[in-house]
Parts: sequence; structure tokens; C-alpha cells
Amino acid sequence: MRLGGQDFPAVTPLFPGCNANAALVPGGSSLGLSVVATTGQRWPGQRLGLPESGPRSIARLGRRIGALAIDWGLAYLISWSFFRAEDGSANPFVTLGLFAAEQYLFLVLVNGSIGHLLLRMRVVPLRGGYLGVWRPFVRTVLLCLAIPALIWDADQRGLHDKIAGTILVRV
Repeated sequence: MRLGGQDFPAVTPLFPGCNANAALVPGGSSLGLSVVATTGQRWPGQRLGLPESGPRSIARLGRRIGALAIDWGLAYLISWSFFRAEDGSANPFVTLGLFAAEQYLFLVLVNGSIGHLLLRMRVVPLRGGYLGVWRPFVRTVLLCLAIPALIWDADQRGLHDKIAGTILVRV
């Protein structure tokens, strides 16, 4: 990939399935960069042996955002109800702590947060078996940092899921 006259690797080490090709965009910015994923798969999760839709398929962005909104809303409501700051607003650190506690507890017990359960999704280990206690911990810490959850691969797995060895699927 060429950017500003310099060569960069076409395959990122974190996401080897994502090859990027750069092309100049006519009339675009001075960088003129257009990145195209060329993984050779027709749907997210095909490379992992998951179906295109239905049960065990990759949970798509709309469901993920909905689940996050539900979980964050519940944490905010509890924080606002019981741990208000002096100005009457919810304490942001308590809200984050409640969000993390809910994520971890429900992932360990039922493989999904309240939002995941309501929107029919589950977090499962990529290699199968029991989710354990360390995977939910690692996934929750990275989710609370936010940035790892915003970095995805071609299978729509966030960096927090890749590091924890998990995948969010539909039920």
C-alpha cells in the first residue's frame, strides 16, 4: 500500500485476513486513499465456518450497538438512582464500574450481557468449550477501554474479542 509516497505492508499483523489495497481517488484529498478489504469471503464468519445468517452467524453491528445501549443504559440508570454526584448527574466512574461488573458477571454466568440476551446473542469461545473466567475478564477490560472494540477484522470481530479468543454470535 502506498501512502504519501511511502510503502506500507498490505497485511496488518493483527488481522492477517485483511489485505488492503490503496488507490488514488480522483478529486479527493491530498492523501487520496481508498482502502479495500480483499479477504475472499462473501460474508463475515465464512472463513471461521459460520453460516451467513441465522443461529451461530456473526452478530451484526445493529444488534451489537443495541446491546451496548441497553447495557450502558442500565448501568447509567443504577448509577443515577443510587450514586448521584453533587450536581445530580450519574457518577461516570460508578457507571463504568457497574457496566464492567454487569458485563463480567453475565458473561461468566450465561455467556452474554443483559443486552446480548435481550437481542438474542451469545459470546462463545472461538475454539469451543467453556468460556471460563479469564476470557470474560479480558474482554470486559478491553471493552471498557473502548478503542479495542472499535478495531474490527473482516469477520467483524473486535480486537477485544480477538485477544480474548471469543466471538459474538446470534442465537
